[in-house]
Amino acid sequence: MATSGKDLSAFNPDALPDGAGYRIGLVVSQWNDEITGALARGAQETLLDLGVPENQILRWDVPGSFELPFGCKRMIERERPDAVIAIGSVIRGETAHFDFVCQGTAQGIMDLNLQHDVPVIFCVLTDDTWDQARARSGGRHGNKGVEAAVAALQMAAL
Repeated sequence: MATSGKDLSAFNPDALPDGAGYRIGLVVSQWNDEITGALARGAQETLLDLGVPENQILRWDVPGSFELPFGCKRMIERERPDAVIAIGSVIRGETAHFDFVCQGTAQGIMDLNLQHDVPVIFCVLTDDTWDQARARSGGRHGNKGVEAAVAALQMAAL
């Protein structure tokens, strides 16, 4: 497992740019909101800790992870942020729906990164179980939202 032995919340703030000059967007899936809410809180708290002013952190909610690419595209067009974090959670079920949602979401976010000058950070958990999702959204493996906030600042500074 890629996360085994890694704390998603660990980072060196001294190695990161000061967030004071940045405007960062969060586009958050409402589906599996226990998980996505925890990821969004982790991202927002990290951005604040790194100096991004609260009024420069934008949040838009979308129905599910499949809608994240469109929500991110609209936020880029309308709000002109320095980076956007796409936050979602897809948990495997009994059908192939999981595979289609994960593939479409990942491809859509990748396409945005190639089509726009605003980095879109992939903060979508694609877990087999609720326990795995909880472990990566503030549990024993830390919080992927923290890692995504760090990546957003690093990419905005490029």
